[in-house]
Amino acid sequence: MINRVILIIVDGFGVGALPDAEQYGDGGSNTLAHVADAVGGLNLPILESLGLGCIGEYSGVRRSPDPDGCFGKMVSLSKGKDSITGHWEISGVVVEQPFPTYPNGFPDDLIGQFEQAIGRRVLGNRPASGTAIINTLGEEHLRTKCPIVYTSADSVFQIAAHEGVASVEELYDWCRVARKLLKSPHRVGRVIARPFTGEPGRFMRTAGRRDFSVAPIDKTLLDHVKASGQPVVGIGKIEDLFAGHGLTQSIHMASDADNFDEAIKRLHTVPRGLIFINLGEFDTVYGHRNDAVGWAKAVEILDGKLPALLQALRPDDMLCITGDHGNDPTTPSTDHSREYVPLLIYGPRLARGVNVGTRQTFADLGQTIAEALGTTMLTAGQSFLAAVRTG
Repeated sequence: MINRVILIIVDGFGVGALPDAEQYGDGGSNTLAHVADAVGGLNLPILESLGLGCIGEYSGVRRSPDPDGCFGKMVSLSKGKDSITGHWEISGVVVEQPFPTYPNGFPDDLIGQFEQAIGRRVLGNRPASGTAIINTLGEEHLRTKCPIVYTSADSVFQIAAHEGVASVEELYDWCRVARKLLKSPHRVGRVIARPFTGEPGRFMRTAGRRDFSVAPIDKTLLDHVKASGQPVVGIGKIEDLFAGHGLTQSIHMASDADNFDEAIKRLHTVPRGLIFINLGEFDTVYGHRNDAVGWAKAVEILDGKLPALLQALRPDDMLCITGDHGNDPTTPSTDHSREYVPLLIYGPRLARGVNVGTRQTFADLGQTIAEALGTTMLTAGQSFLAAVRTG
């Protein structure tokens, strides 16, 4: 019997271009393989032992002949390559209509409504790297007190403000205003608050980022687990990506390391249900900034932290490690990449060394967790629980 599932999403953890990657401009992307090549090989003994090397060829990552975990990879059926679509699909909700994107910036009438609502005009209104646009417009922002609005290849409406111009809470209020204005046909996936500090030439984004997402379009795994009377604990930006739906507790820490440590603490206080963790810095700090060396160090740090988590598992636990999309830091693009994501499953009483194959939707994982926790089944996905359960 499985009474508790620990689901870890390594944000931007891709393991090779999907068949339709060319349609997204991502042909040839392979986040893990290219990072491994860029640093001359990775040292990941724990992920190796769980079966990571059995999924593909990654420099330095050994193919274990007798892995402790079950392994495979997953295809996204959803349209898009955003964190929302990835997390929702893992939770059983396939996004068939992509969220709108704005390669030329947002329409003037929409920006005008936003400016009127907050009582200030905005700067920017174009696709940009977040660090680049605050360096370009930050000094003018300080002088004019006008927030910086920008987007990317993803469906996002981002608002940046220096903490000396607007408090973090005021910035959040502006994001809530934008969220209310962004209705169909401009129903973007996320409004993102981007507070920063510092002086011209030395601006630095802070840990106050917050995402204001659209509500899920169907009941998710989180809703099903909560409805069954079990705890659902979201750690990191899980609350943001699901607009607060389906959670019994939400925890936001300052860093991936803190979020991971908090997850281990929860293993001692949450006896059943779902503990759902997002490790976002792989995406935001390294992937979007094309920092392959940083990404490599981060995954090796994660590998080094896994023993403490594994030691805290109970016999009736199931650990799932995967990604939500790719973000290949070795390509010219600073955006997400359309990739397969890895699938690693481990439990003290689960089968070992089982290849669950290439799952044709991320929702297969959600359906497996739903079956494991005894909830009603999800709208999408085929459970593979029988393959990983012993006896």
